[in-house]
Amino acid sequence: MLLFAAPDWPIGQAVPFILLAALALDALIGDPRWLPHPVRLMGWLTGLLDRALNRERLGEGVRVLLGGVAVLLVTGASAAAGWAVAHNAAMLAWGWLAELALVATLLAQRTMADHMVRVARALDTGVEPARVELRHIVGREVHALDEHAIARAAIESGAENYSDGVVAPAFWYLLLGLPGLLAYKAINTMDSMIGHRSPRHHAFGRAAARIDDAVNWLPARIAGGLVGFAALVVPGAAPGRAMRAMLRDAPRHSSPNAGWPEAAMAGALGLALLGPRQYEGEVAADEAWLGDGRKEATAADLRRTVWVFAVACALVALLTAAIAAGMALGAA
Repeated sequence: MLLFAAPDWPIGQAVPFILLAALALDALIGDPRWLPHPVRLMGWLTGLLDRALNRERLGEGVRVLLGGVAVLLVTGASAAAGWAVAHNAAMLAWGWLAELALVATLLAQRTMADHMVRVARALDTGVEPARVELRHIVGREVHALDEHAIARAAIESGAENYSDGVVAPAFWYLLLGLPGLLAYKAINTMDSMIGHRSPRHHAFGRAAARIDDAVNWLPARIAGGLVGFAALVVPGAAPGRAMRAMLRDAPRHSSPNAGWPEAAMAGALGLALLGPRQYEGEVAADEAWLGDGRKEATAADLRRTVWVFAVACALVALLTAAIAAGMALGAA
């Protein structure tokens, strides 16, 4: 059976089958809290290098260079670990189970959906409980957000995480196997930790931010399109409006990638997302609104987002199944 075939890295026959099983496993149980998560190790190593190399007394050019070195070290170590796991798994009859477990932990379907559901439930009881839940999925200041801003923030986070937590990991795993998947997660983790434009990380995190933009460029656009297709089967969602909003408004986002799934979600639900927001006390006043719908998002809109998110995740599984079927027929 192909499922037990040893993968020929970087594109092994077993990869789409393992990914399909991992998508199903992640959708069913999410990330078990008792299971060590590789992203935590990536984050620990990033923090260690940040403290060791990112010295304020150094010039900007040197800090940019050292930030690039940090990206190479963390990404290289992650890719090497991925190769080691895949190589050793291929030597054992049931070794694919180890790769399956690792891939499943690096997907974020169930975890993100559960977070959005918790924010929606908290909104039903009050603004303050919703702010507490929202802190788990956004990096912005939440203490002054009202009901509508909380709902918008959770919807935006769900759309963006669909891209970099589901589509991009699946894309890089299919393309480059486990080394590619772990390298992508390392880059994405580093961007979230040091890629923002704070005084400390403006120079040191520049390489992480630019590389993250590059590796998410195509997955983000695929994600936006899949959100639009998902709107076909979700009651009250509009696929045509999703595509129009995505093509028109995505380039207005300050990120070259985040605007694609977010604008598509805004159009699908008839909302206006993004707009001015606050990070660490600084107002990003230049952020444009995505979508031309209403700004008064509610818990009901957030629940519709969960449905769009779930269908869009199912589309990733369907595409993976099509690739697996094609490989099976080709090998027959």
